[in-house]
Amino acid sequence: MQMLPLTYFAEHRSGELLTLLSNDAEEISKFVTTTLVQLLPLCLTFLGAFIIMAMMDPMISLLAITLMPIYFVVMKVLGRRIRPITSAWIVSWSSLFSMVQENLGLFPTIKAFNREALEAKRFKDKNDNLLNLSKRQILVQSMLPPTISLLASAGMVLLLWLGYRHMESGQLEPSELVSLLLYAVMLTGPISGLANVYGTVMHTRGAAERLLEFFAVQAEPTTEALPNLECSKGAIEFRDVSFAYPDRNRVLNHFNLKIDAGETVAITGPNGAGKSTMAHLLLRFMDPTDGHILIDGTNIKDVSLKSVRDHIGLVAQNTLLLNGSVSENIAYGNVHATEMEIKNAAISARADEFIEALPDRYDTVIGDQGIKLSGGQRQRLSLARTLLKNPRILILDEATAMFDPIGESGFIDESREYLKQRTVILITHRPAGLALANRVLRLAPDETEGASIVTDY
Repeated sequence: MQMLPLTYFAEHRSGELLTLLSNDAEEISKFVTTTLVQLLPLCLTFLGAFIIMAMMDPMISLLAITLMPIYFVVMKVLGRRIRPITSAWIVSWSSLFSMVQENLGLFPTIKAFNREALEAKRFKDKNDNLLNLSKRQILVQSMLPPTISLLASAGMVLLLWLGYRHMESGQLEPSELVSLLLYAVMLTGPISGLANVYGTVMHTRGAAERLLEFFAVQAEPTTEALPNLECSKGAIEFRDVSFAYPDRNRVLNHFNLKIDAGETVAITGPNGAGKSTMAHLLLRFMDPTDGHILIDGTNIKDVSLKSVRDHIGLVAQNTLLLNGSVSENIAYGNVHATEMEIKNAAISARADEFIEALPDRYDTVIGDQGIKLSGGQRQRLSLARTLLKNPRILILDEATAMFDPIGESGFIDESREYLKQRTVILITHRPAGLALANRVLRLAPDETEGASIVTDY
């Protein structure tokens, strides 16, 4: 999953992905470690019993093997009903799992809008649907072994009748008939067991098909063999770049932009104009449809992906944090950072003051996605994390959106010297943030042509 591009995760619910990791992978695991292990003794038992029967009475053994296609057809007919039910069950389970995970992150919203009863009903409806599918699946799968056993028993009666006729004609001794029937009984056990295996195979195929679809998704380009990016200055150029998300119009169309090394450029414009898309293309979260992106004159496709991202720091509007301590979150991009370096990064991001007020200061655990912190505090931690990385190119995507006016003003005053040492792309609508920029560019979206620069001042 870590090898896949971000566009894949944008198109799939996280619950679906967790279902792949949990339910689907577990189904394959149980099949390999439990069901497949049964095959060898079942096949050996069946083969051994058939050989001995053939030595004792070839005609009866031939009749026994002639009945096998009938068993196979019955297994095929019943097994065909298992697959679609299994696929529907997996989809239902994934939908339920996604809803539960979604609701866990929406509890404040659920309570604010008094949706407890409605969400409980939604859960009950999905859970009832899953239960009904489970009942159907169990019913169909449990019908397979007894049905085959019944047919095998009917075959036993037929073999008994034929053996009795052979005994009357003197072809078999009574003791041989008894032995022959005992070996025939040994045949019916593996047949029922194979029916159960076949049902499990049909059940597992649904999970296997989903996993195969997942493994067929194109991963991010393998670039380990490429040279590392030598980013000594940090000059950026978008050269005739075009990009469109799947099934959508172009966001950027023959887009051109040059940013000098050490320059701070503010990018403004309405939602959907392509501001964040520019940042994601620069980080190679996805690649442009056409055109090239260069850093210090080097096409970022011609160097290793890791080295490109090593030189770029991103502070995104949507803050993502670990359920860990403050120190762990700040040091996320530099695990070897010292306590002093972590503290200096927090001071630069104007986070040190509120951190020192926390119960355990830098050792305070902040909860899932920093739920124990305010929005502004989470954003300052994210900023400190990026500043500690000390990148040559810095992208601030609405990085001060949750700052109070005083905090934003203080951050801007303290950041001027720091930002002068780097190339900065500042995506913002706030006037205070624009004061940091050497240039302000405005992007305007076009539903058919894509974004272009309409203002440069």
